[in-house]
Amino acid sequence: MGYGRYIVVRVLNALLVLVIAVFLVSLIFSSVADRELRAQIEEQIAAQMKNPELLKIFSVNKTARDIWYQTQKEILYKRYGLDRPLLQRVMSRAIDQLKLDMGKSHTLRSATGSSDVSRIILEALPRTILLFTTATIIVTIIGLILGLKAAQRAGSMLDKSLSIFALITYSFPMWWVGMLAIILFSYYLDLLPSGGMTSIPPPEGTLERIADIIYHMILPVSTAVLVSFGGWAYTARSVVLSQFQEDYVMAARAKGVPERKVLYKHVLRAAAPPIVTMMVFGLLGSLGGAMISEIVFNWPGMGRLYWIALQEHDVPVLLGNTTFSIILYLASLVIMDLIYGLLDPRVKVGAQVAV
Repeated sequence: MGYGRYIVVRVLNALLVLVIAVFLVSLIFSSVADRELRAQIEEQIAAQMKNPELLKIFSVNKTARDIWYQTQKEILYKRYGLDRPLLQRVMSRAIDQLKLDMGKSHTLRSATGSSDVSRIILEALPRTILLFTTATIIVTIIGLILGLKAAQRAGSMLDKSLSIFALITYSFPMWWVGMLAIILFSYYLDLLPSGGMTSIPPPEGTLERIADIIYHMILPVSTAVLVSFGGWAYTARSVVLSQFQEDYVMAARAKGVPERKVLYKHVLRAAAPPIVTMMVFGLLGSLGGAMISEIVFNWPGMGRLYWIALQEHDVPVLLGNTTFSIILYLASLVIMDLIYGLLDPRVKVGAQVAV
């Protein structure tokens, strides 16, 4: 199979999974969304019934009140589609999600005051990407460097220390380490802010505002790096070490190829696919946002938005946030597959070998 056809197959598979996943998510949220919508209709009708003129009529004729109530209920049910069968409502909701027409939030608003769910999510997404993608890049660089050094010196003090450090730090919950960091650096030492993305009020100038955001990022990024880079380095070390034992590495060394060239030209290239997988899944976690970590550091990203929507029972935001996460997750997997196809032609689906 050629690379172009391989790309088409992976994209079509991702689109199929996206449609199925969005339909299932819409089905799961449908009962909650319908219940919230019925409650809103009841509140709307109750507010209309407080009209003094209607109260006069209804006090005289209770039958007219019941008829008016039922008529208004049927009108609003038809307007919002609650008179249609469940499957039609779920399909309609899923199609709207796929078109990124995610409706209006019940309670949450964007910084500009908009209740549009897409705008609210797109406002939170860059903040999550900024924080966790920065941490993931730093973790990847440090982990890869330490992993390569530990693999080159297997059994050395560096290798043993890295293994112990990875075992200890990787078992710590990030939110717990974050709370300890806040207590130490914010309350005892008073060096760093305890949370938020900017100071209140934020600085006026552009450079001052950027510096203020970086200042607020130091503590959460440092926490994520401290917890994650040891495990990342140990995994990279294991992947590279397994490649050192391959025949092609021994042959290259026997030919007198310099160790640096063996490492970067042969070993690292062969170890690239699993390392790319680790990087992509690390970035996937950053795109979705670590809910508890964002809550601990009061970072206004996707994870914190999801938590607030849960507290407010804001179903449109919950559904939209989930849909965006699915789209980003599948898009990242497709990109990873395409990179795999470039790094290693053997992964192409349906490749045929002439016998």
